[in-house]
Amino acid sequence: MAQPEYLHNLFSLSGKTAVVIGGTGVLGGAIGVTLARAGAHCVLVGRGEAKGQENVEAVEAVDASAELFTADATRREDLQKIADHLVAEDRQCDVLVNAAGINSATPFLEISDDEWDRIFRVNLNSVRQACQVFGAQMLERKVAGSIINIASMSAITPLSRVFTYSASKAAVLNLTLNLAREWAPHGIRVNALSPGFFPAEQNRKILSPERVEKILGHTPMARFGEPEELAGAVLLLAAPGAGSFMTGHNLAVDGGFSAMTI
Repeated sequence: MAQPEYLHNLFSLSGKTAVVIGGTGVLGGAIGVTLARAGAHCVLVGRGEAKGQENVEAVEAVDASAELFTADATRREDLQKIADHLVAEDRQCDVLVNAAGINSATPFLEISDDEWDRIFRVNLNSVRQACQVFGAQMLERKVAGSIINIASMSAITPLSRVFTYSASKAAVLNLTLNLAREWAPHGIRVNALSPGFFPAEQNRKILSPERVEKILGHTPMARFGEPEELAGAVLLLAAPGAGSFMTGHNLAVDGGFSAMTI
């Protein structure tokens, strides 16, 4: 018979602090609720103040603890202020989730330098900066922490039409593997989470009816994922009990998308 106390301890984040970059979005908000329900104090970071406040209220609605920082994930100064705030509050970043991201479906020959740079700045450079800022804090304070970088199925095999997004997410996956090797001796685990197709701001605008039909036809479960269906994967990667020997892994939650051929 299952032992509730054992399961609780395995996935518990009690006493931990989680920083979710992109926590004002749909998936980032759901990840924040998951981490908070497991016992973590959740710091949601993003530019959307109204949506961010809704996500904070969603955390508080389950009797958990969260706070919102309206910040630009691409600005190192903004991230450093959050790290300094944690120290001032006698906290530290135990779990870092890099979930900020943007997309486009511009034909390849029409991709401008500005668009390429903007997407890489949000999707990749924000991850680098957050890992530097909060990773430095983990190293300095000898935190056995977890970093979860949100990659994409397109990081593995690029999807059609999303050239810049695919390239940036492939780079996120590469950076994840590199950091996992570098920081494993310090007790810092670095993993990637690659969602399949979930309803989120960054992909709604590129999902034409024809594209949706193709996606669902290539997804054995024949549906989109719901944000709450990332919860188990997030807890596995975040929890020091359940995920203690996991680092350098890319965990796909995709309804079977990656298993499909013809």
